[in-house]
Amino acid sequence: MPELHRPDRSDRFDDELLGLDPADPEARAFAEHLDRMQRQRPAFTVEGYLDGVSHFADSANRAEGSRRWGAVLVVGLLLAVAAFLVWEAFVFVVTTWL
Repeated sequence: MPELHRPDRSDRFDDELLGLDPADPEARAFAEHLDRMQRQRPAFTVEGYLDGVSHFADSANRAEGSRRWGAVLVVGLLLAVAAFLVWEAFVFVVTTWL
């Protein structure tokens, strides 16, 4: 009788990680890592860019210590630059109309 496909189990245990215990948390974490590393993303599309942002957010949420603070700093700088550009555009539009 064939085994039913479980969505929480990576297909890597059937192919590349044959012999490892799928119930082992370390083996599962390694399979998830391999899945993330070899994921095919759409390139040069809005979906591809959004997938990149979600990948960055997932990585930042898993990070600890200085890597997490580095991710917070990058996001803070990006938001500061975006706020500055919006303010400059707003000032340009207002001064043009006056």
